[in-house]
Amino acid sequence: MILGGVRPTGKLQRDNVTQGMALACLLGMSGLALVGPSGILSWSENSHLLTERQKEVARLSIERDELRNRVDLLDPARTDPDLTGELLRKDLNVVHPDEMVLMVD
Repeated sequence: MILGGVRPTGKLQRDNVTQGMALACLLGMSGLALVGPSGILSWSENSHLLTERQKEVARLSIERDELRNRVDLLDPARTDPDLTGELLRKDLNVVHPDEMVLMVD
């Protein structure tokens, strides 16, 4: 009950605590919006990382396509004789007696 326009001290103190907590939450959210991992200040860093990742994805896509082509060439139904010969010579050290092997760095 309000007596003469003055609040009891318990209610006033509770209101101050509530307002303080609301202010602290507001300041915390503002801080995160400014300097958080997806905040305004980290926006340029994130866009730089995005460009790097896009370049890496493009490089990996090219590498994947090259590997896919190599796998297609090694299909048992239609093996490429040149690739088969190359792999036999490289991995198993198999050569014909009349062949000469030259190592190139």
